[in-house]
Amino acid sequence: MDITIFPGKLSGTVTAIPSKSQAHRLFICAAFAEKPTTLLCPETNRDIEATAQCLRALGAQIDHTQEGYVISPVKTLPVETVLPCQDSGSTLRFLLPVAGALGVNATFLLEGRLPERPLSPLWEEMVRMGCALSRPTANTIRCTGRLRAGQYTIDGSVSSQFITGLLLAAALIPGESYITLTGKVESKPYITMTQRAMALFGCETKDFTIQGGQGFRSPGTVTVEGDWSGGAFFLGARALGSDLTVENLDPDSPQGDRAVLHLLSALNHNVTISAAQIPDLIPILAVVAACKQGAVFTDIRRLRLKESDRVASIIALLSALGGRAEADENTLTIYGTGLTGGTVDSRNDHRIAMAAAIAATACVSPVTILGAECSAKSYPQFWDEYTRLGGHYEQYLR
Repeated sequence: MDITIFPGKLSGTVTAIPSKSQAHRLFICAAFAEKPTTLLCPETNRDIEATAQCLRALGAQIDHTQEGYVISPVKTLPVETVLPCQDSGSTLRFLLPVAGALGVNATFLLEGRLPERPLSPLWEEMVRMGCALSRPTANTIRCTGRLRAGQYTIDGSVSSQFITGLLLAAALIPGESYITLTGKVESKPYITMTQRAMALFGCETKDFTIQGGQGFRSPGTVTVEGDWSGGAFFLGARALGSDLTVENLDPDSPQGDRAVLHLLSALNHNVTISAAQIPDLIPILAVVAACKQGAVFTDIRRLRLKESDRVASIIALLSALGGRAEADENTLTIYGTGLTGGTVDSRNDHRIAMAAAIAATACVSPVTILGAECSAKSYPQFWDEYTRLGGHYEQYLR
């Protein structure tokens, strides 16, 4: 689906969608609890559904309701199963160690750019601790064997998702496990989110010491909090002059992307911002910076490993719309040239497509987005909301 957006500001109130980051974690804990859990999560997306499908393949019963999901935990594990991760990095990186902890012979199916995204050093640590991992094809991963309790050590500079996966797995391995991090830990708030989700299900992870094998204890009913990552786009539109109110965002959330509030204010000046803890915010922050005083983003290496090479995608987006940006190995510089309009290739990256849509609110000429449907990965309702808030666009089916 390609769309052409006509310039104009947005206006109204938007309710932030449920956090997919929190939902992944709550789903996994609920699937291995001692009794069913009701998850209040009225909207879903492709990534959440990928995790749900994989947990069903492991034996959980997950029923979609109008309010969210009822998750009945795994009673009998399969000996052999196939886990369809689609293109969800969280699904793969969380459930690969979980499958290893359970001793299930699992084949993971990968789509999109997911086969190219790194699994080292998680891969090596799982092999060291008892699993056998292989790549039968470019788009599959095979996991056999079983993880044992003990001392896990992993470099935290590649992805916090590796640490989350090991924390969730350690809760399912009989015995006491310890997880030690080395290197500069990226996206620390998302590790905190994992710890809070596990604590909600009765599993403490203080200092990453986990007494495993007892499973999780269901709290009964859990509400998935609003998503700061998705809400950031409409907050960005507000920073560019739209009259918007964004509801359902907890200012005390452990989500790292709640930093968007003070970062948008900071962009009233030319500033330097580290992307280390907030990689998902950089597309919308770059758009706002281009329309204001410009900015320099440092620690951008991980942006190259997302659904697209987001450094290249951001530079192409801004260039296509009349802006200017450049990068070296670890720095992305945005110039405050303003944006005019043009055609943007989303590169099948949901955050690039949505950032381009918000850029259109500050342009003087139409903005065409190629592959706009990719927003469904995290925000299927985005285009409906965009229209409801006064956005005008024409849609073309390929």
